[in-house]
Order: sequence, then structure tokens, then C-alpha cells
Amino acid sequence: MVWGTMSAAGAEINGAKGGTGVAWLWLFLAGLFEVAWAVGLKATEGWTRLLPSLFTLATMALSFLFLSLALRALPIGTAYAVWTGIGAVGTALYGIAFLGEPRDAARLACLLLIVAGIVGLKLVTR
Repeated sequence: MVWGTMSAAGAEINGAKGGTGVAWLWLFLAGLFEVAWAVGLKATEGWTRLLPSLFTLATMALSFLFLSLALRALPIGTAYAVWTGIGAVGTALYGIAFLGEPRDAARLACLLLIVAGIVGLKLVTR
């Protein structure tokens, strides 16, 4: 793999092979890994458990790697907002589904507003 102008999968980010479509894929993956490290961070119990700590560090690194790949073609403000939005919504939904966190209407409405912002940024970013 060449790291200059090539992505991890070998598709050129800023050229004809991939463009912003590939960058949005990298950004989505970065967001998923952000959810993974946020969930993992809770499991580290203050970095006192080795395996959850290693998992969390690995998923942090992958999240930042994919974010950095996305930033080759996307504006920083858009990419960062979408990355944190995916992480926030995904982590909140994980908490609701698996940790018994509240799922009241106001909380779900707020999550939908974040999703609307993510979709809006995707639609207006070229």
C-alpha cells in the first residue's frame, strides 16, 4: 500500500478513482470505529482492564486513520461534524439497546436531529 495519494484500499481519493464517494465511506467507517472505542472505553473501567484497553486503543487508532483518509477529500468542518455525529448517535443507540439507557421520546427526537444534521451535511457537501 502506498500512503502518498492512495487510500487504504488503493483507490485514489482526490483523483478520478473514488473521489468524495470513497471519502464518505472512510468517514462512515471512522464513525463506526468511534462508536466501538466509546463502548470499549466504558469497558476499560478507567484503563484498569487490559483487553478492553487494547481494544479501545486499536479502535481509536482505526477511527483516526479512517477520518484522516476522509479528510483528503472532505472539508474538515463537515468531516468532523459527521464523524462525531455518527459516534454520538451510534453510542447512544448502543446504550439504549444494550445498557438499558432511557429511550424516551425527547431523547430519540434529539438523536433524530443529529441524524438530520449528518444527512444535511452530506447533501450540501461536494
